[in-house]
Amino acid sequence: MHEKVDAIFTSEVVKYGAASWYSESDPHINRHTANGEIFDDTAWTCASWEYPFGTFLEVTNIATWESVVCRVNDRGPAKRLGRRIDLTKSAFRQIGDLRKGLIQVRVISLKK
Repeated sequence: MHEKVDAIFTSEVVKYGAASWYSESDPHINRHTANGEIFDDTAWTCASWEYPFGTFLEVTNIATWESVVCRVNDRGPAKRLGRRIDLTKSAFRQIGDLRKGLIQVRVISLKK
């Protein structure tokens, strides 16, 4: 994964907002993601309404500057709650404390 990240260039579009996490243990989560993949808590994937499936995003916790690169394979989060992105439990854990539930992030779409 890290070798691929080194070969990716960032786009010029930077967005900010709240990130939450979701898990297969949540009773409201479907077994399959919106693109048909089986939901996997251990994968570094995410849900977004703004980006096409397969897009790689660099998500950075703006409080700590820790980042994770994840792939969009699902739709969400709840727009009415003002969230920009939902990360899998594993991806969120890379950049934030699961107990917080929400963190402020910078999201950059990556492209080759």
